[in-house]
Amino acid sequence: MLIHRIEVKAIHIHFLTVYPHLINNTLDPLWKPFTVTLLSLCIGNVEKNIKVFCCDYDSNGGNDFIGEFFTTVAKMTKAQNSRQVERFECINPKKQKKKKSYRNPGVIIIRSCMVGRDYSFLNYILGGCQLMFTVGIDFTASNGNPHDPSSLYHEYLAAIWAVGQIIQDYDLDMMFPALGFGAQLRPDWKVSHEFAINFNRTNPFCSDVEGIVQAYSNCLPHIHFCGPTSFAPSSAMWLASLPRPSISRLPLVISDMVETRHCIVQAAKLPMSIIIVGMGNADFSAMEFLDSDNSMLQSYTGEVAVGDIIQCVPFRDFRNLAKSVLAELPQQVTWYIKHRNLLASSIAPE
Repeated sequence: MLIHRIEVKAIHIHFLTVYPHLINNTLDPLWKPFTVTLLSLCIGNVEKNIKVFCCDYDSNGGNDFIGEFFTTVAKMTKAQNSRQVERFECINPKKQKKKKSYRNPGVIIIRSCMVGRDYSFLNYILGGCQLMFTVGIDFTASNGNPHDPSSLYHEYLAAIWAVGQIIQDYDLDMMFPALGFGAQLRPDWKVSHEFAINFNRTNPFCSDVEGIVQAYSNCLPHIHFCGPTSFAPSSAMWLASLPRPSISRLPLVISDMVETRHCIVQAAKLPMSIIIVGMGNADFSAMEFLDSDNSMLQSYTGEVAVGDIIQCVPFRDFRNLAKSVLAELPQQVTWYIKHRNLLASSIAPE
């Protein structure tokens, strides 16, 4: 099925085409619901004519025309949740002219057509949605001695500042949990993969980004860099502490390598976006694999993530780090709110 918007200018006819998915090997197709903007479909005019074509698809490009009909968005929206449907006869004009006894080859039934507003990231922010910024810092030995000029210490500070100064403006109280993993801690010097960098487990919050930077610098003399890099324990802490759905938790995970995927698949069900900044000159191919730009991430259990919540970027590749790592955040926030039908409590007033 193809949907065309018709615009007549002088003798030229312009089409904008929408292709719903193909239905194979059936004479009684049932198309899945699909979404198209009102602007592209009818230039916002619900009374504007739309032509709908129905064809028998052929992989070699020679599709067989079945029939067509004209309608408007106003007519189609009379169909509501299958209780009241709209029926349109598919007509082949050429065959209709040749035969007086012509009968339509089929009927298109529209079960439901709804027009809704597509709210933006800014609408949700103005409506009260907050971003809660959480930082997870890798303290494994690969980072190097912070007193050594060649260590990653200054890159870590730059990454925290670059991203944090953008995010903090979307959080009203500017109190941010800051966690660490991969370090040996006093008094027994055991490796921990889920500790507060201010060493206050019951209150790991730091006041604004400057507080995170200060806590990071203050903790260095009291820990030993160790390993291995283990992201899962910190992820589990974030999952367990997620607040009400109107707050989107945004961890900034700074790491040389992230191996676990299971927690990320679970996190995709929750109001969480994860920004991973790879530090140093390591191979970040595994890190980039977590960014589901081409296909959804899959857990070792076989479960597939319901959405893409990861944005990965090696620190060395970007001068404008903040812009790069935040490129996908607005879409991730709006996707989650729509996916969970949280519109009523998360939209800016008119």
